[in-house]
Amino acid sequence: MKTEWRFKTKKEIMKLLSTLRELLAQRSTQCYLTGGFVRDALMGRATSDIDLVIGGKAMELAREIADILGGRYVPLDQANEIARVVLPGEKPLHLDFATMRGSIEEDLALRDFTIDAIALNLREMDEPVFIDPFGGLRDLEEGVVRAISEEAFLRDPARLLRTLRLGAELGFSIDGETKTQIERHHQLITHVASERVRDELCRLLAAPKAAKWLRLLDELGLLLEILPELSPIKGAEQPKEHFWDVFEHSIETVAAVEFLLRIEGLTYDDEILALVPWSPALEEHFEEVASGHSRKTLLKLAGLLHDIAKPQTRSIDEMGRMRFFGHAKEGASIAEGILARLRFSAREKDMVQKMIEHHLRPGQMGEEMPSHRAVYRYFRDTGGVGIDTLFLNLADHLATRGPNLELEEWQRHARSIAYVLEERFREESIVAPPKLIDGHDLIDIFGMMPGPKIGELLEAVREAQAAGEVATREEAFSFIERLLPVNP
Repeated sequence: MKTEWRFKTKKEIMKLLSTLRELLAQRSTQCYLTGGFVRDALMGRATSDIDLVIGGKAMELAREIADILGGRYVPLDQANEIARVVLPGEKPLHLDFATMRGSIEEDLALRDFTIDAIALNLREMDEPVFIDPFGGLRDLEEGVVRAISEEAFLRDPARLLRTLRLGAELGFSIDGETKTQIERHHQLITHVASERVRDELCRLLAAPKAAKWLRLLDELGLLLEILPELSPIKGAEQPKEHFWDVFEHSIETVAAVEFLLRIEGLTYDDEILALVPWSPALEEHFEEVASGHSRKTLLKLAGLLHDIAKPQTRSIDEMGRMRFFGHAKEGASIAEGILARLRFSAREKDMVQKMIEHHLRPGQMGEEMPSHRAVYRYFRDTGGVGIDTLFLNLADHLATRGPNLELEEWQRHARSIAYVLEERFREESIVAPPKLIDGHDLIDIFGMMPGPKIGELLEAVREAQAAGEVATREEAFSFIERLLPVNP
């Protein structure tokens, strides 16, 4: 079948493919391009991962190619003869070599989705005639993710989650029969390695309209298999100011995060968004990657989990009001267990925990223009996620009121958050005041003994600096003198 080859990526990849074609022709080795590389090339999506199926010993050939091209050889699967060649560059190129299982048609039949089961003989790259036994070209055209067979999920249950992740990244719908198959076998996801589940879930969260895909995960039974800790919040009642129950509120918080971060493809209410600061610096902040996952992805995850402890902290006070005392701190603890199970890095665990533990703090500063001391304490306690937590708090507010959002109340709250953000970027000395004195000074000048009291006094000095009460070393010493007890 002949179709358009809409390859839009770096010229170096096309040059590399030509070099590979010459090298393999010299060895009379049959080679096909396939998988995500062909799919993305047909869609005009840039890619740096090239999938190759070899009619021969793939690992042996990969080692030889690595030597010729000056790349690094990485064995991936000895039993199935799969290896990778990593070529250095600003963005390294990955060549994945796999030994063909039977004919190319038989090999494609063992893949996951029709859109990933399209092949092209490397020799025919210039005038492509695609091998498409399962209608992948049609599904690409129609924007559908369709499993080749139900067996695909039994062979590798990670594909249950990968289906939805791929749909989220490509903006495709999921075939109806494929959804039925996923629902039938959803429990198999519990047999997948935690790292694979983590990475698929994070890639889904990183995609636009993640809230929509989380709802589909729930509908098909996958969400509670991956995150059983969410089960108690389904249908959990909230106070009257909340439009949704705890579970729906949590999903809506993810959608609100995307709204506030100006995620591409979403529509905005300009009046609501106008009061929320945005700048190239903020955009860069949320794109920053922490151990493989961006801040915006971790913020969405925190949005999903931020109220996870509400059911067990629920109480009714003497006035009949519903309260959730301590739910932020307890929620951070539950989240820590989830992130540990899914093998997130220590830094990622700390970031998500802190966001959840402090997600109420921005709304508790009391006034529209909090004091410098309050701003200092907030950024001290939230560590490296102070900005992220401000946006989580804003998203929480939007997802609390929903369609009943009162614009005047939102304006007051958003202005307060905007002020704290402005202070963060304008006055670095408020967030991290320069060190004027240290513990040695307190020991040498005031005759203090080493101990926790020294740390308390130094912290008091830093707070005073942030508040503008202390600016010099001499003023710091005077401040300490006022705090120390007077000898009788």
